[in-house]
Amino acid sequence: MPLVIGHRGAPGYLPEHSRSSYRLAISAGVDAVEPDVVPSHDGILVVRHENEIGSTTDVSERPEFAHRRTSKVVDGELLTGWFTEDFTWDELRTLRCRERIPAFRPDSASHDDTEPVLRLREVLDLARAGGAGVVLEIKHAASFARLGFDMAELVDAELRAAGWADATDTLVIESFEPLVLSRLRGRGIRIPLVQLVDSEGTPWDLREREGADAATYASMLTLSGLDALAAEVDGISPDKQLVLAPDERGTVRGPAPFVRAAQQRGLRVFTWTCRPENAFLLPTHRGPGGEAAFGDWRREWAVLRAAGLDGVFVDHPDLGVEFFGSTR
Repeated sequence: MPLVIGHRGAPGYLPEHSRSSYRLAISAGVDAVEPDVVPSHDGILVVRHENEIGSTTDVSERPEFAHRRTSKVVDGELLTGWFTEDFTWDELRTLRCRERIPAFRPDSASHDDTEPVLRLREVLDLARAGGAGVVLEIKHAASFARLGFDMAELVDAELRAAGWADATDTLVIESFEPLVLSRLRGRGIRIPLVQLVDSEGTPWDLREREGADAATYASMLTLSGLDALAAEVDGISPDKQLVLAPDERGTVRGPAPFVRAAQQRGLRVFTWTCRPENAFLLPTHRGPGGEAAFGDWRREWAVLRAAGLDGVFVDHPDLGVEFFGSTR
């Protein structure tokens, strides 16, 4: 059975990356939890999905931080808001978590502004205390490098300081950007490394370095692309759409053949993200009640279960553990 990974904790029920969200996921029996990390101004690894935190914290209502609102280009996209790298950790820890998609998850949003932003060390401690593993995602490494932050160095140092540097059975590190994974390997990190694969586009760090010649995500899932990845990383984690391989009507044709091909090359295969709401299901699996209502998620997830994946990311840990099982 695949590892069941609480994606940012249990965001189907509580604001993502909050302490209670992680605790709920661990208590539901997930095999691991998944924190995303971005840096503070003073180099502390903060657990946030993005470095722009205007919609996931109460920073927009904090008058003392109003002057920090600014615009920046992150991975080629112009964003306006508040960014973690402009705050010290002591400032960030005063902020409170908010639900990222309140229109879909109003029950979770009812818990807004009740819990502080966490740093990575706190999530590592929660996971260890609860007997769960960690799948750590490094965000925007190339963009942060231009600002003077070496994400490989920061992650390496934090894992060593926290006693996780040798946690090869309970920790996985992943990123959409292959170059930061390569730098981690070059630093002697023995933790399994996983290449995230989006449904379209090109890794931003490769685009910056190689321009139009950069390898696309799609090319990574060809046989030659998988051969190249097998020499560099320990696994891949594609968008579930790629595994499901729907046709133009949204009818599943998968599991896609690259799953078996990758595993034959010794690569573990994860996928993200299993969510039951209609908004996140293929058209043929959606039901009545609007985008926030649960559709026929079991039918969609059954294809992923049949694919023989090594891990699945879920927003509702209780549903994930019930459907896929758990190794804990």
